[in-house]
Amino acid sequence: MKAILTAVLATSLAAFGQSPPTPPSPADQAQHHVKFLTAVLSLTAKQQQDALTVFTAAAASEQEARDGVRAAHDTLRDAEKTGDSMIIDQTARTIGQLTSQMVAIRSKANAAFYQTLTQKQQSKLSELESDGPGPGGPGSGGPPAF
Repeated sequence: MKAILTAVLATSLAAFGQSPPTPPSPADQAQHHVKFLTAVLSLTAKQQQDALTVFTAAAASEQEARDGVRAAHDTLRDAEKTGDSMIIDQTARTIGQLTSQMVAIRSKANAAFYQTLTQKQQSKLSELESDGPGPGGPGSGGPPAF
């Protein structure tokens, strides 16, 4: 379904002479994230720099893993067409490992960031996380709030 929507979007944009939007770079993602955290937690300049370093590295590592997942999905589609059960099993394991790797990368970055916060900021972050669903809130299925 996602592939169909992507193809429709690309075709529609091409018809109007536009290319599909380029996703933000890992550095841009990190900057946006740190800007949000600064507004919510009143981060100091040092905390902002530390957070930017941590989240930029994490975003770059996650991007590598995401690229691997995309390639694995291509392999999986090919294996489905040929009925190659061994490749399907192997590729499914690869996707699981890469997904696990992305979760670990994000969690380690969050842990490193959390250590730079004051007690008051940690409390504020915990309060925000417990407020309920939303970007990163409990049950949202999205990324962690920080």
